[in-house]
Amino acid sequence: MGAARAVTVYDVGPRDGLQNEPEVLDVDTRAELVGRLIHAGLRAVEVASFVDPRRVPQMAGAEEVVAALGAPHGVVRAGLALNERGYDRLLAAGLDEVRFAFGVTESFNQRNQGAAVDDSIAAARRIAVRARGDDVRCAVTLSVAFGCPFEGEVDPGRVAEIAANVAEVEPDAIILADTIGVATPSAVRSLVGRVGELRAAVGGHFHNTRNTGYANALAALETGATVLDASIGGLGGCPFAPDATGNIATEDLVYLLEREGVRTGIELGALIDVARWLAELLGRRLDGQLYRAGGFPSATS
Repeated sequence: MGAARAVTVYDVGPRDGLQNEPEVLDVDTRAELVGRLIHAGLRAVEVASFVDPRRVPQMAGAEEVVAALGAPHGVVRAGLALNERGYDRLLAAGLDEVRFAFGVTESFNQRNQGAAVDDSIAAARRIAVRARGDDVRCAVTLSVAFGCPFEGEVDPGRVAEIAANVAEVEPDAIILADTIGVATPSAVRSLVGRVGELRAAVGGHFHNTRNTGYANALAALETGATVLDASIGGLGGCPFAPDATGNIATEDLVYLLEREGVRTGIELGALIDVARWLAELLGRRLDGQLYRAGGFPSATS
């Protein structure tokens, strides 16, 4: 894999990671986590979720988190919105990117968002058009793109059809999410390749539930993906798959990419320090490996 390969690593820990934690961290701590990630060299971070805090109390105070961050130069501050009300809040808060997510299966989308898939496609199209007019970046995430906890195998043709519908309104990226961690590299290469033919920027969001997440990230990158999501320490999960582990860990992914010659611009040592700080803060061992093992060992005499 050549060093010229370009990839943007999004840390989704402050949103996708923390919303699955039993603890509810205060606004200042969540803002500090984002600040530490930026200091380590992350140039794209999911900072908050603009959803009903009664449903996701871990994400309460999203506007306050954004205000505490300010607007660091050269950093994409992204937020999740699941409907146009969420987008209105995100826009008012002044974020740089909206990430709209929905499930590609009826069962998952009804449980997660209370909507039919076709209704969510229509909402994604409206938000993408609005975002362009508002000079806000827009990424659309297709959840359970490789497998659903309720319906099992997902037809790649159906995912490609949904992606084509969304691509018509030209979002900045379409993210293929392995929400329950069932994908393998061959499936990733196939689907990323198909979606890439739509001339949309393609990203991957992988969970390491069955220990294939990092292989899948490399497969996506090799097939043309330009965005990879990861979560500091491997935080995250899926509320509809209770035994599922979290996202691939940002520090583990950066180690892999850098050793493969892919320059991320992220300072690995500083990122490991963030993961260690977070593990101490949460008072438990995180799923990531590198923050415990350290980076590549230096030679000793």
